[in-house]
Amino acid sequence: MNWRAIRAIIRRDMLAVTRSKGVLLPLIIVPMLFMIILPGAFGYFTPIINQLPGGNMSEIELFLNQLPPAMLAQFEGYSFDQMMIVFMLVYMLAPLFLIIPLMVASVVAADSFAGEKERKTLEALIYTPTTDLELFTAKVLSALIPAVSVSLVGFLLYALTANIAAWPTMGRVFFPNTAWVILVLWVAPGTAATGLGATVMVSSKVNSFQEANQIAGVIVLPILALVVAQITGVMYFSNLLTFLLGLFFWTGGSVLLYLGARTFRRSEILARG
Repeated sequence: MNWRAIRAIIRRDMLAVTRSKGVLLPLIIVPMLFMIILPGAFGYFTPIINQLPGGNMSEIELFLNQLPPAMLAQFEGYSFDQMMIVFMLVYMLAPLFLIIPLMVASVVAADSFAGEKERKTLEALIYTPTTDLELFTAKVLSALIPAVSVSLVGFLLYALTANIAAWPTMGRVFFPNTAWVILVLWVAPGTAATGLGATVMVSSKVNSFQEANQIAGVIVLPILALVVAQITGVMYFSNLLTFLLGLFFWTGGSVLLYLGARTFRRSEILARG
């Protein structure tokens, strides 16, 4: 492996991302929404809404009481307001957090080849003195590194925002729990690997960034399924389930990346470009 050439391609791709508003803006706006605005709003306004005159919380209480017993055990000793905050910030938003690494990896990967075609810079890249595997590796790392980095920074912002916003109600630092640590360090990179594996394969076969990004967006469906499953009480993010979820994403991502590396041919990309 020519790691010097790989690092050069990674730097080149990251510079291209920072210069493209169409790529950079989603990487800033979406993480801010999920990591700062949502936890801040839920943490601060949930007790206020609960105390509004005429507010009827019986349906919400009934819903919470119907959650899985193992999940209800996590709320032991909490008041209703505290229970609502923990339910929303620790459990409900956990699946949505996975959208961050998936989105970052998919957007950057979609720009990796389809964006090169639009910018008319593909031919120069194709003729760089690297093997197909080295070029593929560089493109994968160009998307994986920002995805993992944004996830880690976003997690720190989420933890800070959640604890500050909910402090008047919780009276202590309550976030993160063990499942969230597993989610960030194990599941999020696996989600990013799955997203970029699929997107790099797609973006190498289409001619525009938007087309590649839209096709790769199908990968978000399993994340939405996790959100629905947790809302309906079918499952909750226990430590074991979170670990198994990461194993699922890493397995899928590894298969996609392996197939991508096996089928990647720069000559074919140039012919389609």
